[in-house]
Amino acid sequence: MTDLTDKATAEERPSVAVSAAMKVLRERWGDVIELAEENRGQWRVELSSRDPLVDIVRHLKETADLQFDFLVDVTALDHYGEEPRFRAVYVLRSMKLSEDLVLKVKVPEQAESGGTWAPSLTPLFRSANWLEREVYDMFGIEFRGHPDLRRIMMPEIFEGHPLRKDFPMEGTMTDHEWAEWIIARAQRVEESEAAGGTD
Repeated sequence: MTDLTDKATAEERPSVAVSAAMKVLRERWGDVIELAEENRGQWRVELSSRDPLVDIVRHLKETADLQFDFLVDVTALDHYGEEPRFRAVYVLRSMKLSEDLVLKVKVPEQAESGGTWAPSLTPLFRSANWLEREVYDMFGIEFRGHPDLRRIMMPEIFEGHPLRKDFPMEGTMTDHEWAEWIIARAQRVEESEAAGGTD
């Protein structure tokens, strides 16, 4: 692994393209880069603050020489027992340069004082909509600026977030509750189809 925080030499870097992206990140946002490392040609950058993320991604996307204009994925990591507990993970790809860049931001677990949140990339990528909804549903991380943040996989009545490491293995809903939800959902679909709409 190549660690950019030690100012890796040009020979250690995977490509000129990503070196340009890393150079920009280091020059403009070096004060918030906590860790930057290369693994098998992919750079992974962990930021110490959530605040500049949207500006960083906008710059990576809109700079003609970089064009990280494809959002591959948004996911999260749960470091249960540590603080900050979560990492929101954004995977960007430059089709022009055939390179990926992974940005991670620390997300403290905060029941009060603003909640557990990360910046939304929906203003920059329409595809962020469902990806961020999935992370919200599975991890409980809210995405500030998201236009329609609600569950996407679990039923509305579901309590908790199944990919959190402290989520009980046996789940939180009984078989009877699941059956009631499935029947109610099927009835809503039938009613909608009978009325000529879709659910």
